[in-house]
Amino acid sequence: MQTEQEINRLKTIIHDLLHEAKNQGASSADAGLSVDNGLSVNVRLGEVETIEHHCSQGLGVSVYFGQKKGSASSTDLSAKSIKETVTAACSIARYASEDSYAGLPDPARFATEFKDLQLYHPWNIHADDAIDLALNCEDTARQYHPDINNSEGASVDSYSGIRVYGNSLDFLHGYASTRHSISCSVLGERNGDMQRDYWYSVARDQKNLDSVEFIGQKAAQRTVQRLGAKSLSTRKCPVLYSAEIASGLIGSFLGAISGGSLYRKSSFLLDSLDSKVFPDFINLYEQPHLLGALGSALYDSEGVATQANKIVTDGILNTYLLSSYSARKLGMQTTGHAGGVHNLCITAGDKNLEQLLQKMDTGLLVTELMGQGVNPVTGDYSRGASGFWVEQGVIQYPVQEITIAGNLKDMFQHILAVGNDIDYRGNIRSGSILIEEMAIAGE
Repeated sequence: MQTEQEINRLKTIIHDLLHEAKNQGASSADAGLSVDNGLSVNVRLGEVETIEHHCSQGLGVSVYFGQKKGSASSTDLSAKSIKETVTAACSIARYASEDSYAGLPDPARFATEFKDLQLYHPWNIHADDAIDLALNCEDTARQYHPDINNSEGASVDSYSGIRVYGNSLDFLHGYASTRHSISCSVLGERNGDMQRDYWYSVARDQKNLDSVEFIGQKAAQRTVQRLGAKSLSTRKCPVLYSAEIASGLIGSFLGAISGGSLYRKSSFLLDSLDSKVFPDFINLYEQPHLLGALGSALYDSEGVATQANKIVTDGILNTYLLSSYSARKLGMQTTGHAGGVHNLCITAGDKNLEQLLQKMDTGLLVTELMGQGVNPVTGDYSRGASGFWVEQGVIQYPVQEITIAGNLKDMFQHILAVGNDIDYRGNIRSGSILIEEMAIAGE
């Protein structure tokens, strides 16, 4: 009941703000408001490092004078501050240049059904209990193996928040959501070689988090497995992206088909609509209304309704990812992607990671990437990497200090398999991805 009362209070603020914008001469306006609070506990080497109670709020408003746009923001939700924020946005708009593509979305595309996606699961955990969980997680990791000799700590985080969005076309809605996580990172040493690794769990509902014992053990296990890492000679070979980093590969694809990249002509997938961008067995689709999922949403950041969406079918690109503005720039219609995708899934194959290693036979299993070496215009890809060298489907030894390189357009076309070991800890849900061949730069 308190949550509903708070949502209604914030909706009233947005309603009054939009009325103020109209009074100041704006032809249209929209505004978003967020209020967040949470607890964050960090421990290291058996001692409490930090206990933080978070409480923040923020307001953003955009006003339009015809095709002129002005925006302003504030963290003060008092009536006086809101009026001043609207005034600031109006002042900017009056002096802005005309932009024929600016404006609110088509109201026919707004969300009109507001079912409960079960995004709100408050975890009323006391700081002392959070500390106990974090200490238990770290202790499990530190006791896993004699080679674990140090720790970067463990953390327990719990956040809840409310988002309200409204515009002058009579859209006004708000909802509450939560996000909880536990993480651990430890260091190991063997014969002078030091390595670190981590693991984490995240969920809307704390009941769906992995146990602290599992997280600690996984972090330590990954660290120990990396000890004794060496480089590779320069070569070309198959590369298998583990599930936890495969989502980044798909993220590069999504960036290339987003409206902002396309109308700026800064994408290696320009004019790729209805063309083959992946092998036949690859399907990418959205499920924005999954109950309790991390990426679920009824509408995008403009209020446009989200819907189940087949982005790639049998390797063929069906749609770009467009906001209202980018759609107008491209002479198309918004796809409800202002702010990005929602629970993007890639169809999994029938093989787990171990079976994918067998399919790869000899090659590189990548478990960590470093750097930002992706050129969105050409698709050229070059990232620092570490992982494991594999022969005859069996991991031989850990590797580090190498670079993997290729071109994303070719890499996507030469995907051989997608694993069923799906990582659900984010907005992009993918299993491990096997690529036929990439260049490895090492010693």
